[in-house]
Amino acid sequence: MPQKITTFLMFQNGDAEEAMNFYVSLFDDAEVVAVERYGPGEQGAQGSVKHATFRLAGQEYMCIDSAVRHEFGFTPSMSLYVGCDSEQELQRLYDALGEGGQALMPLDSYGFSTRFGWVNDRFGVSWQLNLP
Repeated sequence: MPQKITTFLMFQNGDAEEAMNFYVSLFDDAEVVAVERYGPGEQGAQGSVKHATFRLAGQEYMCIDSAVRHEFGFTPSMSLYVGCDSEQELQRLYDALGEGGQALMPLDSYGFSTRFGWVNDRFGVSWQLNLP
């Protein structure tokens, strides 16, 4: 079997399920594939995401609610890059992902694309949105 590389998102505030459902709502060809939850007496908060798999535009991702508190979180040096098909799609994603988050680069023409924007969403995950 060939190797497979999957992006893995670790949430520390019990946000994994909310984030996953939010992302799935934004993209076509997106779905929650599987969710395993912490049960009674397990290390994580009961009912929170022990491990989940979801797809966005055919690409598989995994996420968890970490049972252990870490001194690190998401950083923009690792981001999800989305090639958009239209100005409307770019604007919709930029607005939705930026709500409650932080704009790193506002939507504009930066010379390397027609239109580009970079945001951290409200969960801290970084997104680069591009219209070639």
